[in-house]
Amino acid sequence: MKAFQVYHLNLAFSSIPTQARGDVIKQCYWPLLRMAKDLHIPVGIELTGWTLQQILQIAPDWVSQFKSMLQSQQCELIGSGWTQLIGPLVPAEVNEWNQKLGLEAYESILGIRPNLVLVNEMAYSTSLVNLYSQAGYSGMIMDRDNVRLALDLDHHPASIAPTHALGHDGLSFPVLWSDSILFQRLQRVVHGDIPVSEYLDYLRQRADGSIPILPIYCNDAEIFDYRPGRFSNEAKLHPEGEWVRMQRVLTQLRQQIGVQWVAPSLALTIQNEGRSILAKTLSSAAHPIPVKKQAKYNINRWAVTGRDDLWLNTTCHRLCQQLLLLEDHSPSSWRELCEFWASDLRTHITTDRWSEMLARLSRFENSLPMVAPVAPQPAPAATASKVEINQGEEGILWNIETGSIQLVLNARRGLTLKSLAFKSQAFAPIIGTLPQGYFESIELGADYYSGGVLIEIPEGRLRFTDLEWVTPEILQTDTKVIIKASLNLGSGRLIKIITLNRQKEEILMSYEFVDWERPIGIVRVGILTLLPDAVNLPLTLHCQNGGHKPEQFVIESPFSHIHPASAFVSSTSAIGATNGKMSIVDAKGLGFQVTWNPASCAAVPMMKHLTTTTSHLTRLSFSLCELDDTTRAGGRLLPFELLLTPLIS
Repeated sequence: MKAFQVYHLNLAFSSIPTQARGDVIKQCYWPLLRMAKDLHIPVGIELTGWTLQQILQIAPDWVSQFKSMLQSQQCELIGSGWTQLIGPLVPAEVNEWNQKLGLEAYESILGIRPNLVLVNEMAYSTSLVNLYSQAGYSGMIMDRDNVRLALDLDHHPASIAPTHALGHDGLSFPVLWSDSILFQRLQRVVHGDIPVSEYLDYLRQRADGSIPILPIYCNDAEIFDYRPGRFSNEAKLHPEGEWVRMQRVLTQLRQQIGVQWVAPSLALTIQNEGRSILAKTLSSAAHPIPVKKQAKYNINRWAVTGRDDLWLNTTCHRLCQQLLLLEDHSPSSWRELCEFWASDLRTHITTDRWSEMLARLSRFENSLPMVAPVAPQPAPAATASKVEINQGEEGILWNIETGSIQLVLNARRGLTLKSLAFKSQAFAPIIGTLPQGYFESIELGADYYSGGVLIEIPEGRLRFTDLEWVTPEILQTDTKVIIKASLNLGSGRLIKIITLNRQKEEILMSYEFVDWERPIGIVRVGILTLLPDAVNLPLTLHCQNGGHKPEQFVIESPFSHIHPASAFVSSTSAIGATNGKMSIVDAKGLGFQVTWNPASCAAVPMMKHLTTTTSHLTRLSFSLCELDDTTRAGGRLLPFELLLTPLIS
C-alpha cells in the first residue's frame, strides 16, 4: 500500500506567542526534516510565504536545509498563499493577491514554485478551482470526508470520490484527497491517546486495496512536542518524545503493513491512475463551503465567532474596497491586508497578538488616503408613486402600498412582514409570514415570521426576539416611505427601520443595536420566510464565494445551516456571499435578490430548507454572531442593512 504525508507549518498559529516562534522551529520543524531524512519519507511541507519569511529571519539554517532537501527530492513544497486565509470568505481580489504574493515568496526564498496547493483550513468553494488554476498550480489537496458529506457519498466507498473538482466555465482541476479521520488517528497514537497496536489494526482495515493511496497525515506540525497552552486541559507531552514516537509508528507502518511512502505529487498520479476523469462540483446547498474535520469546524468559525470576527471581517472588506478605489497595486498594501485576513486572528488568538494586530490595523488604515466611493450615475428621475397607508383591525396589521410595492407589517410582532409583493411579480407575495397551523406537523407548529431578530445566550438561558408590540413612526419623503420602530431588547434597544422606495421596487430593512455588546451566543437578523404556495421547487441559490463569478446551489433536499453541531457550537454551515449579494430563484424564474455592504457589516447568510409531504419551509437569515469554542466575550454588534428586490425571468 502506497501512502503520503503533508505537514502544515504555521508560525501564525493562533495560540503561539510571538516570542515562542523559535521554540516551535526547534521543537517541531527541525524534527520534521530529520524524520523525513532518516526514514526516507518524501513528505509534503505546506507553509505560507509569511511563515517561510519568518523562519528565514529566525532560523535561516532551517531554510537552507529545507531548500537542499527540496532540490534532492527528499521532500516536496506544497503551496498555501502569503497567509492562511479563508478563501470563500474574502473577495476575489484578495484571493488573487494572496496566491501571487505567496508564490513570489517561494520563488524568491526557495527558488521553486509548488505544483500542488493545500486548501487553507480545507475551507473550499468552487471559485477556488479557477483561482488556483490561474495561479499556475496543477492540483490541490482537499479533505475527502466533508466533500463526501456534501455530495451525499459518505455512506459509499471512498473509491467513488471524484478525481477532479469542477470550477467555473467547465474547468476541471485534479484533487489529491486528504482524510480527517486518518490524520486524527495518527495524532492520537503519537500523543499516546491510543495504543500503537490499535492504530496499526485500524490502518490494516483502511489498507484494504479499495483506494490506491492512503493520506496518512495532512495537518499541523506544531502539535507534536509542543503545546501552546490554549486549553487548561491540554494533554501533556508524551514522555517518549512525540517525534521519536512518530518515527517509531511510521517505521512500523512500513515494516508490518508494507506502507510505501511517496511524495504528494506522485500520490496524485497514483490516485487517479487508470481512472476516467470524474469532475464534480464539490459542494452543495447543504454544505456550500465544506471544511476540515468534524462539524464544529464549520465556516462560521472564521466569520462570526472569535474575539470579534464580525468587526474584523467588516474592517477588512472596507480596506479592500478602499484599495480598489485607490487603484493601489502595491504588493506591500495587499500583503498587509492578507495578513489582517489571516484565519488565526479569528480563532484562539492570544491577547498580546490581538492587541498588536489592532495597533497595526489602525496604523495601516490611517496611512491610506481617504477616497469617496464613485457615486453611480443617477437614473432618470421616476415619478414618485402615491402611497396608501391603512391600519387594520385592532391596529395589528399595517398595509402600505406604493405603485410598485405592497407591504403588510405586523405591529404586534415588531414590524415583521406579513407579506411583501412587487408589481413585476403581479403583486403575488413570495416573502412573508406562515402562521401557526400552516403545517400539519406539530414539529412545525409555530409562526414563521419575516424580517425578525433572534438572540440566544445559552449561558444565561436568555432568548430575545423583536416580536413585541410597537407603534410605528411613519415618514414620507418625495422618494421614500420610512417606517421606524424602537423596542426594548434585553438590556438595550433595537431600532428597526423599513424603507420603501417610491420610485423603484426596493425595500430596505435596517437593524441597529443600542447599548448592546456582542453576546456569547447567537444573533440573527433579517430572517426571511418564503411563502411556499408562491414558489415552485426546486429553488436555486446564486452567490459568490471568494471568486469573480456566482456559484449555483440547487435547493431541493432538506438541510439546515443553523442546526447546532453541539451544545457549544450553534451552527453547521453558512454562505460566503463575499460581494454582499445573493439571490434565490424558483423553477420558473421567480425570486428575489438580497444585497448588503460587507464593508459596513460582514454578516453571513444561512439557510434552512425543510420539506413536508405537501409543502416546504424555506428560510434565510443573516448571522452577526455564532457560538463555538473560539467565541470570546466582548466585540461589537454592527448595524445591518438589507436591500430586497424582485427577480423574474
